[in-house]
This record gives sequence, C-alpha cells and structure tokens, in this order.
Amino acid sequence: MDTVKVSSKYQVVIPEQVRKHLGIRPGQKCRVMLYEGRIELIPVQPMRRMRGFLKGIDTHIEREPDRI
Repeated sequence: MDTVKVSSKYQVVIPEQVRKHLGIRPGQKCRVMLYEGRIELIPVQPMRRMRGFLKGIDTHIEREPDRI
C-alpha cells in the first residue's frame, strides 16, 4: 500500500505501479467517487476498448412467475 501527499492545490500523484497496472496514461479521465468514507478513482475507458468484455457471460436468470 502506497501513501501519497495532497499538494497545496489538492493534487495527488498516482503511484507508478498503480498507473501501470491500470494502464492509466497522461490526460486520461477518471471518475471520482466518494464511497463509504473513501475516495475511489475509476479510469474512464473508451467504448471501443469495452467492446466484447461481457462475451460469454451467462444471461440466464430465474424470474418470478409474474415476470415471465
């Protein structure tokens, strides 16, 4: 676990190991979310890169009789 420092302009540097693991590049956008008292950064992926990521997922679900 890395520790980062918040600058006087409220900026933080994402550690190199994390950037490489997530493939974050300079200028890439991230969503910022507050979740259960913590900050989460979620890299925004282009739709072209997301194509096919659900391939092979099981779409069968049990439905209640009144929902068929």
